[in-house]
Amino acid sequence: MDPFSSSYSSSGGGPSSSPPSTEALMDQVKNQLAQAYAEEFLETVREKCFAKCITKPGTSLSGSESSCISRCVERYVEATGIISRALFSSPR
Repeated sequence: MDPFSSSYSSSGGGPSSSPPSTEALMDQVKNQLAQAYAEEFLETVREKCFAKCITKPGTSLSGSESSCISRCVERYVEATGIISRALFSSPR
């Protein structure tokens, strides 16, 4: 089964139904990209902020570790937003 065949069955038809529209395919690709981006974002934040903030892993976070994690995630989200706006607002 190819990656697009799920859109055939999700529309209520089987393989004999008409192919999905270009718009439906674009929506599916956008959703897959958004999911992949979210997963990568979370993994990067987890790795970077954990490495920076957690010096002695234990059963719970200390107050300073918790504050560090919060600041790290906020900075990463802000930086990602700045980069995204710069990329998507530039003329093509």
